[in-house]
Amino acid sequence: MPSAVIVEYDPSWPVRAHHLLEEVRAAFSVLPGADGFAYEHIGSTSVPGLGAKPVVDLQVCLPDLPTRDESAALLASTPFVPALGSRPDSPGVHRDARRPGEHADAVYEKRLFHIPDSAILHVRRADSPFARFVVDFRDWLRAHPGQAVRYERIKRDLAGVHAGAADYDDYTRAKTAFFTEIGPELTRWAAGS
Repeated sequence: MPSAVIVEYDPSWPVRAHHLLEEVRAAFSVLPGADGFAYEHIGSTSVPGLGAKPVVDLQVCLPDLPTRDESAALLASTPFVPALGSRPDSPGVHRDARRPGEHADAVYEKRLFHIPDSAILHVRRADSPFARFVVDFRDWLRAHPGQAVRYERIKRDLAGVHAGAADYDDYTRAKTAFFTEIGPELTRWAAGS
């Protein structure tokens, strides 16, 4: 996995995300209740104008998670393959991190797939607080361009600090300070929208 490199926003990212989500939607269409699953383009590539790693982040939320093997079998017709961490403590591979004040339990379990160096697919439970957080964060950045510019600056600085790293695990962990800082404001904003 390459180190974190932030590039200028690419207007093709949402188009790519849409096409990949359609492939995932088709793959998951055999599951009960598939019409009610939420398919989202998340992460920095989903915020117009925001520089990002050129890796499209996607999320699908469903009531119950298929097993890892079932998920892999369902996605076999797509370009997505199971994602393994580059090291044992790689963040967010099988579970999302709790946000401050949240209780840890099974709702944080997830399935992670990727197209190497191109896209990441998070398969989460519909009741996952983290699934809600990433959508709220995306929408908050879209509604607060000044904060989006600040977030990009922080990401660029962190990418520079971690430029020599073999992976971007430490870069990912370092961004948590920003999430923690803006958490109360984001929560208030999301509750009012």
